[in-house]
Amino acid sequence: MRSCVFFVLALACVARAQRPADLVIHNGKIVTIDDQQPRAEAVAIAGETILFAGSNADVLAYIDAARTKVIDARGRLVTPGFNDAHIHFLQGGRAMLEVDLNNANTLAEVQEKVKARAAELPAGTLIRGRGWDHERFADKAWPTKEVLDAVAPNHPVALSRVDGHSIWVNSLLLRKAGITRRTRDPSGGTIVRDPETGEPTGILKEAAQGLLDLDEYEPTDAEQREMDEQGLDKALAEARRTGVTSIQHLNGDFELFERFRDEGRLTLRVTVNMELPSGKRRLAELDKLRGRYPSEGNWIRFGYLKGFIDGTLGSGTALMFEPFADNPETSGLSQMAYNELERRVLAADRMGFQIGVHAIGAKGNHWVLNAYEKARQVNGRRDSRHRIEHAQILADADIGRFGQLGVIASMQPTHCITDKRFAEKRIGRDRCRGAYAWRRLLDADAHIAFGTDWPVEPVDPLEGLYAAVTRKDRAGEPGEGWFPDQRLTMEEAIRLYTLGAAYAEFTENRKGMIRPGYLADLVIFDRDLLTVPPEQIMQAQVDTTIVAGRIVYQRRSR
Repeated sequence: MRSCVFFVLALACVARAQRPADLVIHNGKIVTIDDQQPRAEAVAIAGETILFAGSNADVLAYIDAARTKVIDARGRLVTPGFNDAHIHFLQGGRAMLEVDLNNANTLAEVQEKVKARAAELPAGTLIRGRGWDHERFADKAWPTKEVLDAVAPNHPVALSRVDGHSIWVNSLLLRKAGITRRTRDPSGGTIVRDPETGEPTGILKEAAQGLLDLDEYEPTDAEQREMDEQGLDKALAEARRTGVTSIQHLNGDFELFERFRDEGRLTLRVTVNMELPSGKRRLAELDKLRGRYPSEGNWIRFGYLKGFIDGTLGSGTALMFEPFADNPETSGLSQMAYNELERRVLAADRMGFQIGVHAIGAKGNHWVLNAYEKARQVNGRRDSRHRIEHAQILADADIGRFGQLGVIASMQPTHCITDKRFAEKRIGRDRCRGAYAWRRLLDADAHIAFGTDWPVEPVDPLEGLYAAVTRKDRAGEPGEGWFPDQRLTMEEAIRLYTLGAAYAEFTENRKGMIRPGYLADLVIFDRDLLTVPPEQIMQAQVDTTIVAGRIVYQRRSR
């Protein structure tokens, strides 16, 4: 009955509509993330842009019964579309074509999946997979090549750890690469060896992964194009299903995104980031590339330049001030000397590039902050919005520097609930006070942008929202969560996934809020995330995803 009354009133208001809308959502609980108007009942959209956000009564003026599609939200939650600030989007899609080990809790499960793939492929064909995590295994020990040899002796096998910073290979692949007990560790990498024999165990960390000889397994250009398109199709479908309407992608693939856009197949907005180079010639090439994809664009834009200073907590390669508690022989692996990092940062900053550096450990984060501070001193202060990607473990003295220097903490909340299983074992309770310190950063006036690091973590923002407000494992452990003083409210978490992520890519003037004049990227959920019990957050589903005013996903009702 209410809908009938709504349409009668709408017909009466057509004459006074300033500009008829193409799409109207009404009867919603709209969380706008706009401080000037935090809540609304209705939103009107024309083309790719939001015309109006306000009351059910006032939206009537934008409805033309002959052209306006009307969605009755029936009290459901409506938010801005989610913007993943750190995602390996094509890698995530491609990973869906490989052996998926994300839920493997035993070596037997890994063997079963590898054996099944070996049965499908001719002998000698490379088996790729990713997602295993030795912290999920009962003994929490690093696996060995013999486990893979038992089920795939005639296939080279390369399985990336969930964080992508270590790889597990079988004996065949080690032999083909010529990696033996006499092979030296490369700079920034480790060949894990048997403590008694010195023989490689099959685990290669960080730069040591580059020792593998995989050239003969490279697909042809036609095969690669087909794999890329399949991977992007799968990734886009996942994004639509989970309400992701913008991504800040690592790294490259401009042409593939452009081809999908031109074919009408691109259903999200893409900021593409590139590698932070070591030389001036490459910087000049990147300068030309950003001219082709300017910041004013709304679909495919050039983003920041990304570097690495360390590894990960899971692989035990994050750069720390003190040795790891569970492995006192190391305090992590730097991926370049501090002087080299500073040199690269100064050169890119001088040319006006935004920079984002991967830093996990406290010392790694300290070094990156130092380099950014040096760039400000040498090149002058500007709105650079340099970023630290992950910013996972911070020294107390460095937390305030994010706000002081205008450095964005680009963080992934699910890393907290994944890594907390072993964080205290790795670095001790005291150092964990600076781990995933969202509240402390916000209190220090830092900007935070949320993302997922997919395929390291699931692409679904709901898992990140759950992590941010609970700091509990995915099973819903009892208690207040891990360092509960760092929990966020649901609305704060949504803000960091939307407006916070937009700010990190200089688009906060047109994305991240439901406000007139902003791009019409919205999500309708099947329940109110602001009021449901925490254990229901990950059970929620996206009912509708809207990108540029167009419905790109509609969940089928049962």
